[in-house]
Amino acid sequence: MNPSHPFGLSGAGLGLRRALIPALQANMPDGIDFFEVSPENWVGIGGHLGKQFRSLTERHRFVAHGLALSLGGPAPLDTLFLGELKQFLDQHQFALYTEHLSFCGDEGHCYDLYPIPFTEQAVKHVAGRIRQTQQILERSIALENASYYLQPPQAEMDELSFINAVLNEADCYLHLDVNNIYVNSVNHGYDPLTFLRGLPGERIVYGHVAGHDLDPSGLIIDTHGQNTIEAVWTLLDEAYRLFGTFPTLVERDSNIPPLADLLPEVERIAELQKRHDIRGTDNRHSGALL
Repeated sequence: MNPSHPFGLSGAGLGLRRALIPALQANMPDGIDFFEVSPENWVGIGGHLGKQFRSLTERHRFVAHGLALSLGGPAPLDTLFLGELKQFLDQHQFALYTEHLSFCGDEGHCYDLYPIPFTEQAVKHVAGRIRQTQQILERSIALENASYYLQPPQAEMDELSFINAVLNEADCYLHLDVNNIYVNSVNHGYDPLTFLRGLPGERIVYGHVAGHDLDPSGLIIDTHGQNTIEAVWTLLDEAYRLFGTFPTLVERDSNIPPLADLLPEVERIAELQKRHDIRGTDNRHSGALL
């Protein structure tokens, strides 16, 4: 646990998937500092699976990463779900709850994440829903920069300006998905390093790396179904250099390999963090000597 982090998180994590539970129960690796789950997949789960899950949350740090709140959607927030979510987060003592800066439904659920129009009106709309969410959950949340494939209609600003405006208006934290920066930069033709440098580092409390698939058309699809590529590791390295290290997790949602094959990526995060933490300490010591 990191007492200086707003949520007491630190280190390198792994997304918990049900297929991984037997291996984790048989031999918990030392290198995993925390886990992440999507609460929609676990709220209300009981029986043997619920007991297995509880045995893990009792012994390890967990983060919740939402999929279906639809913060940018036009329909009223699902306050019934938010009430259930609060009970779930409290019961399992989750360190942090994050959601996507996107929408996924109106009167029904679309089972996908869609971009919000980059407009001043949308900034006000989303920020108000974030504040309502934080009030119901009685905790601050973090927003993830989402991948998208179509340019939002009626844009009045670019993606970076929109993200900064929402974070400022809502006064919430940033969940930095490094892979999503890379995916969007290729699909929409911008420089990922310039984008990264324009983000508010003081709001970053959490990060993701993941892999993706390349469509024959040249479009990159954010599937979380492959290993993280070198360009994304380079972006994470730069993020740590710019903003300092922050807790970072490996996402793998499809084509899930055995646990042993996922651990090298978790270890690579830890190695990057250690290198930057040492550099930071060395720089502080050098400054003290001057």
